[in-house]
Amino acid sequence: MKEVFLDTETTGLSTKDNHRIVEIACIETEGLIPTKRIFHKQLNPERDVSEDAVKVHGFTYDYLRNKPTFDKIASDFLKFIEGKKLIIHNAPFDLGFLNYELKLLDIEGIKKNVVVDSLETAKLKFPGQSNSLDALCKRYKIDNSKRTKHTAIIDCELLSKVYVNLLDQKEPILNFGSFDKSQISDTKISYSYCKKVIKP
Repeated sequence: MKEVFLDTETTGLSTKDNHRIVEIACIETEGLIPTKRIFHKQLNPERDVSEDAVKVHGFTYDYLRNKPTFDKIASDFLKFIEGKKLIIHNAPFDLGFLNYELKLLDIEGIKKNVVVDSLETAKLKFPGQSNSLDALCKRYKIDNSKRTKHTAIIDCELLSKVYVNLLDQKEPILNFGSFDKSQISDTKISYSYCKKVIKP
């Protein structure tokens, strides 16, 4: 089975307040080795972005208003993750937002049994310690200097490196410069407008 490292950015903390996804990124691996396929989209959330969220990822509604809405990319996204194991840091957060978006489209949600929560894996390995993505990068001496803002694509890249360390496996090298651009869903990645409603 292939794996997908997945991350999202949102307009706020809870779907109960109708907060929506503003960015989604996926990196595909096979046996934790990159396949050179990624899925990356910035999205129009069809609502304002909370000030706290903007401080975290940098995406304003003015910037996002001309991006595609989730319904326009849902089919391609589901095809990309179909039949693959999803590895997500603090999975309930991202999965909750993804399934909320899918529910709005009357599409069946993503099942929990295909998801691995890397945060729970880290908690088991390092009980009582900070297991945020930044803390794990520091623990494993992984360079996270690009993470001046929380963007989904950067978080996916870092998570893929963290996860192989959590499993005590050799770390694969992810070189985005070598990706086949014909397989990249959105090649314009803006690191000046970046993510995350801070995960624990």
